[in-house]
Amino acid sequence: MTTSSASTRKGLTKIATNRLQKEFMEWQTSPPAGFKHRGLTKIATNRLQKEFMEWQTSPPAGFKHRVSDNLQRWIIEVNGAPGTLYANETYQLQVEFPEHYPMEAPQVIFQHPAPLHPHIYSNGHICLDVLYDSWSPAMRLSSICLSILSMLSSSSVKQKPKDNDHYLKNCKNGRSPKETRWRFHDDKV
Repeated sequence: MTTSSASTRKGLTKIATNRLQKEFMEWQTSPPAGFKHRGLTKIATNRLQKEFMEWQTSPPAGFKHRVSDNLQRWIIEVNGAPGTLYANETYQLQVEFPEHYPMEAPQVIFQHPAPLHPHIYSNGHICLDVLYDSWSPAMRLSSICLSILSMLSSSSVKQKPKDNDHYLKNCKNGRSPKETRWRFHDDKV
């Protein structure tokens, strides 16, 4: 990349970031029709604004944010890493940010069809400690996504969890995975 094209790109990134900041400030007081963010605390809204801008300018490699009209619900496109069982496959993550984010972890599930993986249930629920017990307010959505990609990439087999059917039976009526008492005991896959 030449110096002039690098400076042009930097200038365009700054313009885009400024525009996004301005739009978010406008949305704070007068959101567009259908844009739902009123359930978030000020801390959560500010944090999500920063993360939103980061995702627009430099998302983690292998991920793409599909912009929607809801600041509390994001759809993230996940591309399997090259050289893994999931290479050339694309999945969708649905991320629901709680009112008190980042003090409380977001709910992250795979939309249908979920990848076949020993820690991902058919309903999209993910058994991954950073989504529950190991969550820290210092973490960001990008760190969760990288943990999920790492989990997918390290798998040596494509299969449902051994207790998939039992879990699905006990997880009826749209139950949140955050209501599950997960046992994190297997970090081999």
